[in-house]
Amino acid sequence: MTASSAAAATATAPVDRKTFSHAEFDLGDAVLRPWAPADADSEPLLDALVSAAADPAIALWNPITSTDRDAARAWVEARHGGWERGTSASFAVLDATDGALFGNVTLRWTDRADGLAMMGYLLLPAARGRGLATRAVAAVTDWGFDTVGVRRMEIAHAVGNQASCGVADRCGYLSEGVLRESFRFGDGDYHDEHLHARLAKDPRPEGN
Repeated sequence: MTASSAAAATATAPVDRKTFSHAEFDLGDAVLRPWAPADADSEPLLDALVSAAADPAIALWNPITSTDRDAARAWVEARHGGWERGTSASFAVLDATDGALFGNVTLRWTDRADGLAMMGYLLLPAARGRGLATRAVAAVTDWGFDTVGVRRMEIAHAVGNQASCGVADRCGYLSEGVLRESFRFGDGDYHDEHLHARLAKDPRPEGN
């Protein structure tokens, strides 16, 4: 192959957009940024994750393993590792003023080759009740469609988790039915889940 033909081949080669490139989002009262290695050494963040694991709503509907500082450190490292492996993009949701932890939003591939991804999110108690989960999920959803090449994005939550259902609805994820006893939650029981989904070609909700 000549130099000119090699250049032409490079120019016409398809670009793999299905790569999680680091991004940050300014929501005014909060910022979203990728979890970083330095976060594993931040005692305030680790302690906030320990508190999150003990919160009754999180422990039931979105249990995390950060029951002490060592476990929280491993949890942070796993979130950063998802970025490094290209399997997931986890964003710390932080207070824009003092950097206190508000929560987490994760977008992960379920079938990268086919452009299928799953959205997950949690908020600590002090951050609830002001639409922050909706704003954070909307930001990461748009990013996933616009820059990552997601074709279909799903949210699955326990039928009893009405707060999560509201977030999915407000972010334009259409309800597609009930998955019967599809996931074992923090109480040890299998619960039915609502399945919501958005396609890249779906219209965006007004206000997003």
